[in-house]
Amino acid sequence: MKPRGLMFTLFGEYIQHYGGEIWIGSMIRLMSHFGLSESSCRGATLRMVQQGFFESRKIGNKSYYSLTNKGKRSMLDGVSRVYTTPIDNWDGFWRIYTYSVPEEMREVRNQLRKELMWLGFGPISNSVWATPNPLEKQVMEMVNDHHLNDYGILFTSSSFVSHDNQEIINKGWDMKKIESKHLEFMDKYGEKYEQLKEGAWHNSLTDEQCFIIRTEVVHEYRKFLFFDPNFPVDLLPKDWIGFKARELFFNIHQLIAIPAIRYFESNFEQAPDTNPVFDRNRAINPFINSIE
Repeated sequence: MKPRGLMFTLFGEYIQHYGGEIWIGSMIRLMSHFGLSESSCRGATLRMVQQGFFESRKIGNKSYYSLTNKGKRSMLDGVSRVYTTPIDNWDGFWRIYTYSVPEEMREVRNQLRKELMWLGFGPISNSVWATPNPLEKQVMEMVNDHHLNDYGILFTSSSFVSHDNQEIINKGWDMKKIESKHLEFMDKYGEKYEQLKEGAWHNSLTDEQCFIIRTEVVHEYRKFLFFDPNFPVDLLPKDWIGFKARELFFNIHQLIAIPAIRYFESNFEQAPDTNPVFDRNRAINPFINSIE
C-alpha cells in the first residue's frame, strides 16, 4: 500500500467518525501493520500538508493531524461512492464537462483529468468528459478549487445526436477492464470470506486481524473508483459482476466490523484539548445511509 492512499482509507473508514483528528504516533502505529515504516509515514504526512490535504497542530511535543476542506472533499467523495447504493433509475441526463486549459497550466490540467476520473467521468472525446451521475456540485467545487472557471464548461444533455447511450459508454469506459477488476476482487476475497466465516464461528479471529483485513478490503475496493463509474443500475447488464463484488465487500466488511473498530479504538489517541462526539455506529456500519 502507498502511504497517501492508506491515510485516506484510515480517515474515511475510522478517523472521521472519531473527531477527525489523530496523533501522528497513532497513525504510525496503525500504518505499521501494512509494512510502512515510521519514516515513510512521516514523509507522506508532510507531503499531504504541503499539498493542502492535511493540517497539523502541536500540543506539547505531540503533533495532531486532520483533513483540510480540500482533504475532506477528496475523502468524502470516495467514501460516498464506496458506501452509497448505486442509483436504480437514471434521470436521463448526461453531465458533460469540456475544457481548454493552456499548456503553461499542464500540471493543473493533469490534476483535473485525475479528479474527473476519480469522480467517475469518462473521456468521450478530446477534452470532453461525461457521466450519467448527478455530480454537478462536486465538479463545480473542483473547478473553483483549481480556479478553472474561465477554462471549462459544465452542462447537461438528455441525448447525443451522433451516438446512442451504449456507444457513449463504450467510448468513455473500458467495461471489459472494469469487469475483469471485479472478477479479480471476487477471486481474491471469495475464499477469504469463507475463511473469515469459519474463524468468526469458532471465535478464533483477533481484533488486530480483523482491523488489518477490514482495512485491506476497503483499500482494495476503493481502487474501483479509478475504474468503475458506478453507473445507475438501469444502464448496466442485469447480470453485472459488480453487483456480486459489492455484495462480497459488504459481507466481509460487516462480518469483522466490530472487532476491527475495537482494535482501532485501542490504538487511537485524540488531542487532550478536545472532546469530540464519536459516531461508533457509523464507524461499524457506514452502509446505514448515504454520506451527505
